Parts: sequence; C-alpha cells; structure tokens
Amino acid sequence: MSDSDPSARRDWMGLLARAAPERLAALLPDLPPHGTLRAPETGAVMVRGRIGGTGAPFNLGEMTVTRCAVALADGTVGHAHVQGRDRGHARRAAVIDALMQGAGAAELRARVLDPLRADEAARRAARAARAATTKVDFFTLVRGEDA
Repeated sequence: MSDSDPSARRDWMGLLARAAPERLAALLPDLPPHGTLRAPETGAVMVRGRIGGTGAPFNLGEMTVTRCAVALADGTVGHAHVQGRDRGHARRAAVIDALMQGAGAAELRARVLDPLRADEAARRAARAARAATTKVDFFTLVRGEDA
C-alpha cells in the first residue's frame, strides 16, 4: 500500500483522528510553515447506526467534531476531522496529512505514525485483556446416564 493509495490516506487520517492530542504534539512538537485554508472550527455531525450492522439505518445522536484544512508552502493541502473541540489536534492532524503527501512521508511515518499505531495496538490489547477477565467458559459434562 503506497502513500498515494487512497486507502493509505484514509488509514493515516483515521489514525491521526484517534490519536491522543498530547501524544501527537509530543511526536511532532514543531509544525512547519503552513497557511490556513479553513481555520479549525467546531461543529456537530449526526452519528448513524444499524441494528446488527445490516438493518435499517437510524440516527444514534450527534457528536462534536473539529475540522481544519491547511496548505504547506509547496501548495500541498491537508485536511483533518477530529472528535471533540481540540483545535490544536485538528490543525496538527491536517499538517501531518499534508506532509504525508510529500517526499518526506517515509520518515514521517517512522517518526509519527508508527508510534501512534503501536500506541493504538497497545490500547486495544489492554481493552481486550480487561474484557477477557470477564469471559465465562460454558462447557457440558458427560454424565454416566447420558452414555
């Protein structure tokens, strides 16, 4: 999957949106010069669901999101939508999106995206381990009169 592949971009944008804002800021503390196409702005989106994943869609409720669009000095445009009201998170994610479309994508992937992916995997593993402690293992014993 190359960096020009649309699914690769979808993956890194999702990873940036799910990242903890403090962790993202620690991994890329200094942003390169960039212009603002759309200043970070907060709004709401309707979240839809489906019963069983295949049923008729229904409106679950609204979620607060912040979006931002930036342009780097070379004209590359980056976009971001993040959950919540953190304007800095939205701006940083949009700048990283723009940088990932350029020549330094491999270095940025190693420096920022790979650690974020490892953090996310660790969070998921911890959540799965907590859920596993509540697992009930049902089994059937064969009794003598059943034979």
